[in-house]
Amino acid sequence: MMTATRVLRVGEEPAPLDDGAPQPDGNSRRRERAKGKSGSAGRFAVLNAFADATLATLNRAEIAVWLLLWRDTKPNGLARTSQTDLARRAGVNPRTVRRALAVLEHAGLVTVVHLGGLPARVSAYRVNALATDCRCPAN
Repeated sequence: MMTATRVLRVGEEPAPLDDGAPQPDGNSRRRERAKGKSGSAGRFAVLNAFADATLATLNRAEIAVWLLLWRDTKPNGLARTSQTDLARRAGVNPRTVRRALAVLEHAGLVTVVHLGGLPARVSAYRVNALATDCRCPAN
């Protein structure tokens, strides 16, 4: 029986597995949050999903752009940066970043929320861990 794959947003945690084990009480959850474990666990889940299911379909520039956007994602779920800054940090040409973003957007890995221009300069992106279109071209 096949189940539908749910796309996790950066910072979003997967649903808990119901294995019959007793659930922690509210106090232990608060202690975990205070230690910063719940937020990092969600980010690792997104990174693991990307590495396990998506990484092999992308080239180096596409992986670099996705990782930079994932790292830049704020708690509101958006990564705000310019394509020029992405190119500088990824060590590629800005034109390569535009091509990589087009592939990532086509695959459903990145959603362009706001495209920056000359006055704004900064674009806003929403990053997904799993491709919605598995037929994305690997360059």
